[in-house]
Amino acid sequence: MTAATPDAPLWQPGPERIAAAAVTRFQSWAASRYGAPAEGGYAALHRWSVDELDTFWQAVADWFDIRFSTPYESVLGDRTMPGATWFPGATLNYAEHALRTSEDPARADTPALLYVDETHTQVPISWSDLRRQVGALAAELRALGVTPGDRVSGYLPNIPQAVVAFLATAAVGGVWTSCAPDFGARSVLDRFQQIEPVVLFTVDGYRYGGKEHDRTETVAELRRELPTLRAVVHIPLLGTDAPEGALAWAALTSADTEPVFEQVPFDHPLWVLYSSGTTGLPKAIVQSQGGILLEHFKQLGLHCDLGPEDRFFWYTSTGWMMWNFLVSGLLTGTTVVLYDGSPGYPDVSAQWRIAEQTGATLYGTSAAYVMACRKADIHPGRDFDLSRVQCVATTGSPLPPDGFRWLHDEVADDLWIASVSGGTDVCSCFAGAVPTLPVHIGELQAPCLGTDLQSWDPAGKPLTDEVGELVVTNPLPSMPIRFWNDPDGSRYHDSYFDMYPGVWRHGDWITLTDHGSVIIHGRSDSTLNRQGVRMGSADIYEAVERLPEIRESLVIGIEEPDGGYWMPLFVHLAEGATLDDDLRAAIKATIRENLSPRHVPDEVIEVPAIPHTLTGKRIEVPVKRLLQGTELAKAVNPGSVDNLDLLHFYAELAASRRR
Repeated sequence: MTAATPDAPLWQPGPERIAAAAVTRFQSWAASRYGAPAEGGYAALHRWSVDELDTFWQAVADWFDIRFSTPYESVLGDRTMPGATWFPGATLNYAEHALRTSEDPARADTPALLYVDETHTQVPISWSDLRRQVGALAAELRALGVTPGDRVSGYLPNIPQAVVAFLATAAVGGVWTSCAPDFGARSVLDRFQQIEPVVLFTVDGYRYGGKEHDRTETVAELRRELPTLRAVVHIPLLGTDAPEGALAWAALTSADTEPVFEQVPFDHPLWVLYSSGTTGLPKAIVQSQGGILLEHFKQLGLHCDLGPEDRFFWYTSTGWMMWNFLVSGLLTGTTVVLYDGSPGYPDVSAQWRIAEQTGATLYGTSAAYVMACRKADIHPGRDFDLSRVQCVATTGSPLPPDGFRWLHDEVADDLWIASVSGGTDVCSCFAGAVPTLPVHIGELQAPCLGTDLQSWDPAGKPLTDEVGELVVTNPLPSMPIRFWNDPDGSRYHDSYFDMYPGVWRHGDWITLTDHGSVIIHGRSDSTLNRQGVRMGSADIYEAVERLPEIRESLVIGIEEPDGGYWMPLFVHLAEGATLDDDLRAAIKATIRENLSPRHVPDEVIEVPAIPHTLTGKRIEVPVKRLLQGTELAKAVNPGSVDNLDLLHFYAELAASRRR
């Protein structure tokens, strides 16, 4: 394949790939059954999916053979946002669908899960064994008195036991929630104390970066500070015995018990996810069994094109929504690859090695990891057999153009590169992967089906080829049914519907291009607005971090009392680099040439590292607050930051500027 020009796609699916894609077959089927357009490709199907929203979601439920134990009265009982009601009257169970493949005798002994740790040893868990363990544990949860609506929590790494515990919870109608074991006690309690769990699944520790990390003291603190717990289940990842009063995992999962699936209303809570908000307690976001079931079938079965022959690997932890998304790969009969460990151990090539060893067909990672590989000058396509990898998907932040080029050049030139964007708030994507569309450098392929994604100006006018607010003008099934402990719904309303009543505003800057793709520019709540021009921080990061001397960067825009505007760029340097006049000049020249003179910062300041949320996102808004003089205790929730000490630098800088 020839290199792409600025106007030409980087990648174009061939006719055979388009014909074989599930979304192509779905469109043809929906045309004959539900009046979808037979011609016009994805763009026509997408238009129909938002214009005929009820019919589209009915078709999705039919196509994926959703088992409604009680039939629905209508598809969309109320379209009002917030508060839309989906499939009223229907009952079903998410876990029943996730384990449906285990009912097929031809598939029962094939792997449902493939577990890999830092030793890169593979442990398969068959569909039949997964079903048996879920059945045994679900029966034990019922024996412990867990009833529909009770919360069950996991302080667990990305291991098979976490998947079993989640599915058993869903099977009994419980509400799952989890945190990764690298979260400290305060961070976990900020989350779990809100939802008052009755059962806690824990490990004694975890392995990361070649080292063992004991968590017994943290677990003891969680037990003391969660008075609603009726039971604690001990998983001996490091080989220790269960502490006094805790139940042993093996004893709860050894029976040969057929699972019993509680049939719950469509809008019954499935899990609670937590926002990465950096002030106040994390938002406890509740999503429904039916809403997640339909949304993930659509996303994984149509957009990601996953099926029984695929292996689905996404680097994630249980503290990030991508873990929940990954586990839903089971819905499509796909083998789900679970990796527990550091993304870069024993070296930066680790994830590519796992993709090779597990035969991953869809490999998902972060944009930051792709750029780290590029900077480390590794060559995955040369050094590993990645012939089974059909798609590399990225999320967490926008994939810079250089990341697209690197994947194309260093993995495979016939590689489907899917940069996707969504959020914990919907546990899915607003825009991203479409197997039948071309890939343009720096762009997400298209808005997702059923998602009326638009870019709006402050007055609510739709924009094309201009930067605007990311809005969704119609409801999605996986939008939160509520926030926990938000009885009047005010916190939920204010989070998404305050700026444009009745329309979801997500808080990202986007551009919808004239050829239907999407460009993400970063968070709008940390917008740079210089000389009346709004700019996305992601664009600056992409330009600056091309320089080999820059490991990571953070740009902040400060409105000053005298009407001025101060825009510093903070840089974390690569080992051996020095921030001298030459490097400062190179940084400013790179920004000026790739963006514009307006994007050039007022100062370039070296920092020991860039602070992140616990899920790895750069912290912009709290740093802005600190630089504006807000006290550290009020600017950030300490339990939401990966390294609180890093923020003292910005607080001291603000103090020195005021002096």
